Amino acid sequence: MTAYVVIVRERTTDPDALQRYRDRAPKAREIHPLTPLAFYGPQDVLEGEDAEGVAILSFASMAAARAWYASPEYQAALPHRLAGSVSRVFLVAGTDETEAAA
Repeated sequence: MTAYVVIVRERTTDPDALQRYRDRAPKAREIHPLTPLAFYGPQDVLEGEDAEGVAILSFASMAAARAWYASPEYQAALPHRLAGSVSRVFLVAGTDETEAAA
């Protein structure tokens, strides 16, 4: 079942650290296939607080998403995102067509 990683960047605290993250994070994508469905594009807030940016990444399964997140390649990039921004990251299970129709 498809799974999604949702990254919500509340605010940038260190642009240089965030750039180091941007430089390193793509290495994890070379090994762990993912599809970016949304990647920090324009957004309209319908409820709640505004966010600086949102990314939605699609994976083949929850296990595939966890493997990407836990990979040495992503873990090498992660400290730079943590140093460069206030963010929240969610792993969300998708639904199959039967569940969605109910």
